[in-house]
Amino acid sequence: MAIDATHDPETTQVIRGACPHDCPDCCATLVTVERGRATKIQGDPNHPFTQGFLCAKVNRYLERTYHKDRLTTPLRRVGPKGSGKFEPATWEEALTDIAAKLNVIRASSDGPQAILPYSYAGTMGYVQAESMDRRFFHAIGASKLDRTICSTAGAVGMQMTVGANVGADGEGLPWSDLVLLWGTNTLTANPHLWPHVLKARENGATIIAIDPIRTRTAEQCDEWIGIRPGTDAALALAMMHVIFAEGLEDADYIEQYTLGGDQLRERVKEWSPARAAPLTGIPEETIISLARRYGRAKSAFLRINYGLQRHGGGGMAVRTLACLPAVCGHWRRPGGGIQLSMSKSFQFNKDALMRPDLLPGPVRTINMIRLGDALNTADAGVGGPPVKAIVVYNSNPAAVAPDRNAVVRGLSREDLFTVVLEHFQTDTADWADWLLPATTQLEHWDVHFSYGHLYASLNRPAIAPMGEAKPNSEIFRLLAAKMGLDHPALREDDLSIIRGALDTTSPIMKTVTLDSLMDKGWVRLNVPTPHVPFAEGNFPTPSGKCEFYSERLKAQGMDPLPTFTPPHEFPETTPELAARFPLNLISSPRHQFLNSTFVNVDSLRRDASPEIVLNTADAAVRSIVDGARVVVGNDRGFFTGIARVNDSVREGVANAPSIWWTKLASDGKNANDTTSQLETDMGHGPVFYDNLVEIRVAD
Repeated sequence: MAIDATHDPETTQVIRGACPHDCPDCCATLVTVERGRATKIQGDPNHPFTQGFLCAKVNRYLERTYHKDRLTTPLRRVGPKGSGKFEPATWEEALTDIAAKLNVIRASSDGPQAILPYSYAGTMGYVQAESMDRRFFHAIGASKLDRTICSTAGAVGMQMTVGANVGADGEGLPWSDLVLLWGTNTLTANPHLWPHVLKARENGATIIAIDPIRTRTAEQCDEWIGIRPGTDAALALAMMHVIFAEGLEDADYIEQYTLGGDQLRERVKEWSPARAAPLTGIPEETIISLARRYGRAKSAFLRINYGLQRHGGGGMAVRTLACLPAVCGHWRRPGGGIQLSMSKSFQFNKDALMRPDLLPGPVRTINMIRLGDALNTADAGVGGPPVKAIVVYNSNPAAVAPDRNAVVRGLSREDLFTVVLEHFQTDTADWADWLLPATTQLEHWDVHFSYGHLYASLNRPAIAPMGEAKPNSEIFRLLAAKMGLDHPALREDDLSIIRGALDTTSPIMKTVTLDSLMDKGWVRLNVPTPHVPFAEGNFPTPSGKCEFYSERLKAQGMDPLPTFTPPHEFPETTPELAARFPLNLISSPRHQFLNSTFVNVDSLRRDASPEIVLNTADAAVRSIVDGARVVVGNDRGFFTGIARVNDSVREGVANAPSIWWTKLASDGKNANDTTSQLETDMGHGPVFYDNLVEIRVAD
């Protein structure tokens, strides 16, 4: 769709928008446009969560939009696969060739399920990420993609305890008397929550970080508890042991609003601080002190994030932590409860967006974290035909997918037809047969939810598309037409898609209309401020209660009660592996990157090469000094980087801030050369931080 018709290119205007990136904050933006060019981007000072500022990354969004390497015309591969050699082509040439090749696959004996879409959260907007693309792939009968790469383990863990990804409202933090930032680097991954945390501190709250890494956030907290990766459930169980043993639970809340209180009380008797201490690496006295402070608090806010569920027991870890607020009744008051995600508070009309009714019948589903297997196995690892074509958008799997070596082997197949929609020539783009230029957030319409607050947002296009770039939605519309698909749903324009997404009878969406969004740019859901979702129970579980005991888990053959499920690669359960690879590698996002987005922005890529942070004790036994080039590896692969030796990580842990484009690393590799395609216990999610390695000085 073209630029908003209400814009006057001859005047200076400020256009309301929304940050599209994979961050809970979903900031409201104001873009200044002078004579058709964006000259400034800032946070909306009137937005209660954005509060007028943007993160270090999005402050550089204009630099990214007008980057000298922006893709502005379709490109056809002319060199060998992976060489990154292309020549310009017209849209007519690109669409004609892509349509013809996809139609040949559809008509072949392999059928349309040999076509695989691959996308994630390069943009979080519903129009450009979850509308026309889904309709297109449904209509042709392509394989479905199970989009698991970030959050599914935690989402299922929350479902099994509280019913959905619904959590404590961050705007209630000023009422909190204890804040636990557990497995979350708030200043990097959720910076707009921090002002609310500071208000809690001003009102007397203690702020505690629980994390294997002394992050920039932990440095600003009152206390840092350095936990061993993957042992969060053991700590939560030991806390509940102390809480029940010392009578610090809220017996009334448990009686009225939970299921399985007696069974939970018996389960946590097994989990004394003495048992948990060696597993978690946290002293007994620290566990007891933390439990007492949590139990005695009146309104404790527990913010957890996705890092703690990226291991083999990640779903159970989140499910166990989610029991804590109900045990102590912290849900009763503003500022109390747990927040992983607020996403299920929003009730957009997903069926209207994605049109699952266009599916011709049952089709297979391929897990995106198993892309290496899918591209290298005759039946894609799940039965059915081999993958003969892949269409990648809103993602960069050659950099971000686990077991990167397997992914690249698959992308190198001569018989694999690859189409990539992108802003830049990324690692994945180098493997494309066709590379199509997509618009950025400043150049298209979209509508957004948030997973960290309760405001829906509208994004207006602020400038005309750069060169011949087109919105994802328009690319799939044009491709559908070129392939002879004639359903009206495949011709719907972006504003009509937005109207359909808002066409819902859900009471919580009553305030979110196209008129209100067009007027203000953002609107709070129809809930009070602050929102206290479970003050009187009403959990969206089958029982309507917080389920300490889960019949659903029992039916799946899993433990119905909270427990500790160790990582796949855990020294206590895999001692031979740990003897060879004794360090647990974490590769959480670098402060200046968002996964692999922004890596090519020069002002944000401040170093020439990746870094690996090592504890001083671990470095000493390996004769590694600060600034040395080191090799990080295991049986899956290796990568290199510059050692940073300090005590910002606990012993036994290494941190490789990520995710680097491999073409911008000196060795052409990144941390995902060492990660596996194993899955979490719930949700079939990835285990990026369940990754044992050894580190040595490079030759």
